[in-house]
Amino acid sequence: MSSIKKVVLAYSGGLDTSAIVPWLKENYGCEVIAFVADVGQGAEELEGVEAKAIASGASECYVVDLKDEMVSDYIYPTLKTGSIYEGTYLLGTSMARPIIAKAQVEIARKVGADALSHGCTGKGNDQVRFESCFAALAPDLKVIAPWREWDLSSRESLLDYLAERDIPCSASAAKIYSRDANAWHISHEGGELEDPWCQPTEQVWTWTNSPEQAPDKSELVTLKVVEGEVVAVNGVELKPYDCLVKLNDIASPHGVGRVDIVENRLVGMKSRGCYETPGGTVIMAALQAIDELVLDKASRKWKEVLGGEFSHLVYDGRWFTPLKDSILAGAEALSKVATGEVVLKLYKGQVTAVQKQSPNSLYSEAFATFGEDDVYDQSHAEGFIRLFSLSSRISALAKK
Repeated sequence: MSSIKKVVLAYSGGLDTSAIVPWLKENYGCEVIAFVADVGQGAEELEGVEAKAIASGASECYVVDLKDEMVSDYIYPTLKTGSIYEGTYLLGTSMARPIIAKAQVEIARKVGADALSHGCTGKGNDQVRFESCFAALAPDLKVIAPWREWDLSSRESLLDYLAERDIPCSASAAKIYSRDANAWHISHEGGELEDPWCQPTEQVWTWTNSPEQAPDKSELVTLKVVEGEVVAVNGVELKPYDCLVKLNDIASPHGVGRVDIVENRLVGMKSRGCYETPGGTVIMAALQAIDELVLDKASRKWKEVLGGEFSHLVYDGRWFTPLKDSILAGAEALSKVATGEVVLKLYKGQVTAVQKQSPNSLYSEAFATFGEDDVYDQSHAEGFIRLFSLSSRISALAKK
């Protein structure tokens, strides 16, 4: 342990990482440098975080603004694949981890650290995500995961540990939920949610209105999409991060973006989580609406494959891999035609694309109409159906 001289800790200012700072110093005899990633979790969570880190025993604290880069270089590319984990989860926590890990490694290189540390538990996905990224970016640095080493086993024991050392902490034993927030979403786990039969109370949700509390009047929002990226909201062109923030403000009062799921964790167990992704839900609906217009059947089927594969890649923490580059290249090619405009109606927790247009649309009213037309000969369908079903016909004849 004495070979470790300097550690960079992914620090949040919460109970776990507040205890990790002194624990590292006591057990490894090393200098601890705190690293805080600003991924849009809000000013309240970041307020005073540097002072907290120093008070806990860190020699320095770096707060790095990653908001713009996270949305532009991680969230928007993932959206182009159409990734939704297990059909419901929009990957809010998962997409933030690679950029945080990358920035942590950069700080470690800057200060000449020997090791990296995080506050992830031995039960969760995040330990795999962080350490897989560390392995790809800094295989020479040791990784210290206190939750897999120490004998502190509960919130109470962590609070006692800090109290014995006169280290201030705003946490208390009464905390019910485990939450993780960034510009894309906020997740909620623990407490009453550990029982899947227990309906979440309103104290679970912190960002969005319930559908019952949402306005009785719907709201229309118009998104401009260029090559698979939202570039404007209601006619105002904005940077990706600003588009997301604007849509969060618009959608959250309408109760948009709430999901309550039991998901398969990478480590083998199931967990129940509630997620709020208001702006992201609107963006995903807009991109799907454009795809409906511009992608032919085979392309949409292939994108479903890409999206499914990429959702597991992101969830499992395999961002810095050749597979990521390969899938994103495919999604980028399909997105070349994903340009247009979508009007979405927000109402009581629902998002519906009510108008959509694209210069690359493959939809033709002349062909699709139920009225009279002079471009489609319906008698041609008979031959197509006979050929399409030929294998079934031959199979049935052979059985006779």
